[in-house]
Amino acid sequence: MQQPLPRADLDLAISLTPSFWARFDGARLFITGGTGFIGSWLVQSLQRANDQGRSHIELVVLTRDAHRARQQAPHMFARADTQVLTGDVLDFSAPLGALDLCIHGATDVASPGATLEPRKVFDTIVLGTRRVLDAAHAHGASRVLLASSGAVYGTQAPEQARMAETYAGAPDPLHNSAAYGNGKRAAESLACAIAAQTGLQVSMARIFALVGPGMPLNGPFAAGNFIRDVLAGESLQIQGDGRPLRSYLYAADLVVWLLRILESGVSGQAYNVGSEEAVSISDLACAVAKAAGVEAQLHIGQAAISGALPPRYVPDTERARQTLQLAQYTGLSDALTKTIQWSRSAMTA
Repeated sequence: MQQPLPRADLDLAISLTPSFWARFDGARLFITGGTGFIGSWLVQSLQRANDQGRSHIELVVLTRDAHRARQQAPHMFARADTQVLTGDVLDFSAPLGALDLCIHGATDVASPGATLEPRKVFDTIVLGTRRVLDAAHAHGASRVLLASSGAVYGTQAPEQARMAETYAGAPDPLHNSAAYGNGKRAAESLACAIAAQTGLQVSMARIFALVGPGMPLNGPFAAGNFIRDVLAGESLQIQGDGRPLRSYLYAADLVVWLLRILESGVSGQAYNVGSEEAVSISDLACAVAKAAGVEAQLHIGQAAISGALPPRYVPDTERARQTLQLAQYTGLSDALTKTIQWSRSAMTA
């Protein structure tokens, strides 16, 4: 059974989005991906705001197995303000009723085997996006948030400190490993076409690396893997040379960014969502060990190539910061500490 997310973090996200609750009080919101890491944070934040009387938003959550969702997380899916529907984004037919808002966040990115089926990954992203946007428009939604990814940029040039939304890079269309990034690019293009044709207001959030309670500890994410190994008392393994640079936005901060983009994002516009605080993979491993209060051994698998710049995956978030008044509210050290404390508690619950 899933453990509820920290109330203090949910309250932080709610306190930083007052205009959202006032504007959309009483709205009906359709969300896909609501049982995943990002979706769980959004759903529980919306429910917490309802509990506080800040809003009276009705949630409609699409999941592949509604019965299983209620069993695993009754605190989320056995509530009067939340309707859970069984269906897949590719072919759902459950009655949605009238809608005001939609958040499309369903993508199986955390599955270790996802990259082994590139056609399935691509189809789920692109065809699922079309299905959801068509349904949102047909049921009266006025605004849609499409959860996209920094993967749309392909490989970041190592000499470029951060990637802005105008970065001209792209994933290689000839590599099966790029199916996720290419699928997200196609989904964004499709969303813009549908918005232009129908008048549906669609904004896109290009999400970079995240950390927070509930994140997968056995997926393709270095931060989650390090936390898993530290809590298990194991050494920390780095397959490469430990120099690649990433940045990590805390999940409570993410909720603020996504709700602000849903509320006020320009239709047909994409916004980078992430932290600009770059950290190497080896330094991240050390930071995880420090936050956990242990002295874990660190094993680096490869020697660095002399003179080569380290790979980077770091966003430029000026557009979101300047136009939507967003910021990073939680530093990496606090984010890791909060995630580790919650994970420890979940393991013993």
